[in-house]
Amino acid sequence: MNIYDFDKTIYDGDSTAAFIKYCAARYPRAFVTAIPTLGAFIKYIARRYTKTQFKERMYAFLRYIPDVDSEVEAFWDCHEGNILEYYKKQKRADDIIISASPEFLLIPICKRLGVKRLIASRVDKHTGKYTGENCWGEEKVRRLSEKYGIDHCDKFYSDSKSDTPLAEIADEAFIVCHNDLKPWT
Repeated sequence: MNIYDFDKTIYDGDSTAAFIKYCAARYPRAFVTAIPTLGAFIKYIARRYTKTQFKERMYAFLRYIPDVDSEVEAFWDCHEGNILEYYKKQKRADDIIISASPEFLLIPICKRLGVKRLIASRVDKHTGKYTGENCWGEEKVRRLSEKYGIDHCDKFYSDSKSDTPLAEIADEAFIVCHNDLKPWT
């Protein structure tokens, strides 16, 4: 079984940032939340907000999107082409994707790719509120164990050293840069 991060690993770019940009173009009024988001970012940098608290503030724009599910599907209609070629060639039926991006955003693309197992940040698509912590770093390993009882994999792929906890449970781990794979060091 192989485990993959999603953004900049399977998807060429940051899917959350692309979705926010997509929504901003379609619903500019939703971004009345931009100034409070900037304030939350400053608090996060000053260590007065956790990453989860900052991201909840960032996702507050979702309250202004009338049909989030339709927008997510339309987003993937436009962005599915950003799935990296190396992944399309090597994907397996037992792959697991683990991402800090919100579950509601990744479920549709996972279905399109035939990926049946996904762990991602649990974010309410109507309010932006989290259920649990942002799925990042050590939280990814904890959630993998909690959801699937897994503490080991054959191969792991990510673009970020923040995923070292997952790389440590893999027989082989790779750093991904576009379609270029290098052994994890």
